[in-house]
Amino acid sequence: MKTIALALLIGAIATPAAAADISTHVLDLARGVGGKAVPVTLSKRSANGSWQKVGSATTDGDGRIRSFGDAKSFNTGIYRLQFDMSRYPDASASPFFPEITLTFHVTDKAGHYHVPVVVSPYGYSTYRGN
Repeated sequence: MKTIALALLIGAIATPAAAADISTHVLDLARGVGGKAVPVTLSKRSANGSWQKVGSATTDGDGRIRSFGDAKSFNTGIYRLQFDMSRYPDASASPFFPEITLTFHVTDKAGHYHVPVVVSPYGYSTYRGN
C-alpha cells in the first residue's frame, strides 16, 4: 500500500498540471501611478453562455493583482475581468466609467495571461501584457 501511495505522489510531482495563469494591473494614466484598491472579479463563460465567478481580488498598492487563486483551476475558454472603478479611493478621479469589463479568450492551457487596463478620467484602454 505504501508503494502505491509513493508511486502516486512521485507521479504527481513529476508531471505538473498545466494551467492558465491570469493577472491584471490598473494603471492610472492621469496620475502616473498604479490604481490601488480596485475590486476586480474574474468570471468564465460556461457552455450555456452564463458567467461563473472563478475569482476575485483587490489591486495592491501598485495597482496589481498577481493571482486570482490557484492557477490549476483556470483552463481554456472565454474569461471576463470586471473592474469596479467606483471603489477607486482617489476622490478626484470621479470615473466616468464606474465599471470596466474586459472579455478575453484563453487559448493556451499553460499560458500566462496578463490583461492590464490603463485608465484616465474619461477613457480606458487595454492590451495583452506579459
